[in-house]
Amino acid sequence: MEEWIPLGYLLSAALFIFGLKKLGHPRTAPRGNQYGAMGMLVAVITTVVDMQLASGTMNWELIIAGLVIGSIIGAIMAIKVEMTGMPELVALFNGFGGAASALVALSETWKYIEDPTLALPTGLTLQVVVVAAGLSALVGWMTLTGSLLAMFKLKGGVEIFGKWFKTPTWGPTWLNPVKVLLTLSVFALIVMSIDDPTNETYLWAIIGISCLLGIILVLPIGGADMPVVVSLLNSLSGIAAAFTGFIINNPVLIVAGSLVGASGLILTFIMCKAMNRTLPDVLFKSFGGSGEKAELTRTKVGSDADEVAMMVDGAQKVIIVPGYGMAVSQCQHQVKEFGDLLEEKFGTEVKYAIHPVAGRMPGHMNVLLAEANVPYEKLIEMDEINPEFPECDVAVVIGANDTCNPAARSGEGPLAGMPIIDADQARTVVIIKRSLSVGYAGVDNDLFYEDKTMMLFGDGKAMMTGLNNAIKEI
Repeated sequence: MEEWIPLGYLLSAALFIFGLKKLGHPRTAPRGNQYGAMGMLVAVITTVVDMQLASGTMNWELIIAGLVIGSIIGAIMAIKVEMTGMPELVALFNGFGGAASALVALSETWKYIEDPTLALPTGLTLQVVVVAAGLSALVGWMTLTGSLLAMFKLKGGVEIFGKWFKTPTWGPTWLNPVKVLLTLSVFALIVMSIDDPTNETYLWAIIGISCLLGIILVLPIGGADMPVVVSLLNSLSGIAAAFTGFIINNPVLIVAGSLVGASGLILTFIMCKAMNRTLPDVLFKSFGGSGEKAELTRTKVGSDADEVAMMVDGAQKVIIVPGYGMAVSQCQHQVKEFGDLLEEKFGTEVKYAIHPVAGRMPGHMNVLLAEANVPYEKLIEMDEINPEFPECDVAVVIGANDTCNPAARSGEGPLAGMPIIDADQARTVVIIKRSLSVGYAGVDNDLFYEDKTMMLFGDGKAMMTGLNNAIKEI
């Protein structure tokens, strides 16, 4: 039976790799998610069997209880959490993943600290275990506190005893040296623990500093950088799992953690490139988080649904630009209906322009539109769709602001250099938005005030429903 254990881990790792490959495209992403879930199931079963063979006795009541409770919690979250709450859920899961790895590492290390005579996994020394535990604690606990704060930032605040408290965004310049100092302190404690691996005080100090580091690392980061932060925290949770895999000598945990860490880090850099920012800028310079907002001194007369319906009548090409406002109003189904009406009634070519950081997490717009059954081939990435805007009759912007703000081309301000959707190059622009308010970056959008721009002020779902009704009456 023991010879089957490595094969189980190999199968699990293969499913993780294939699943990650499938996640690279929206069409195959659901299958990739299924592969990943199957891989985790195989890994859990293999690990439980391995533990049974190694010890001869198992506390099956605790294992079964854990599986049942965890499955119930996961099912409830998957069913109840709406798509607008998905970024918060992802951030929360990142934190739980990091904490789980750190707790396992702490448990194993504590066992060896309490009884140094215990046999270590083959090829490991107590010093190696302590170093791995220190690194796992640093990354894991930092991920937990940072992810919890990121979740509350995405949510906008926290409700305590019926009272709403807004999550602060605060980051004075002197906080950056503190981050560096705390990080160096953790590494110093890890080095000290090598000389005295049974000193538990070092481990508790590492945990405390790591928790504090996670908070002050995320505290200054504004809403505009949240997609990058969520991706980075996801990467850190995987790295924590890989460190823990070394401690418990579990190959599948090392493989899975490394895959998550590497893919999350690659995605983080992709997000940074999409915003024309470096990772140090994200971590040490708050973007859209200073609280400074441009004062609105201009006004714009709003249009109505009938005017917009007449405008799109006869349009040969329409490009829809979704933003977080679409997610907030949950109008992705009305957006899909709008596109279908244009195609069926007027024979219009309809495409969707997807900015890499639109929304509050990577791929947020793809997920929402896929939920509304928008064909994957119509979801076009920013670099591919931008050359088509000069030939576009109407660009319909739904709840997007910073991602199509021409101020990014000026080379000045928080948006300087950020690649944007070139909606302003379309012949006519229709913007559905509650008001003229600025986006996360706090920069006024000149596109709102152009003569060719028509503003539909109001809730996204209500405006899209009215627009669809007006088109049906033509």
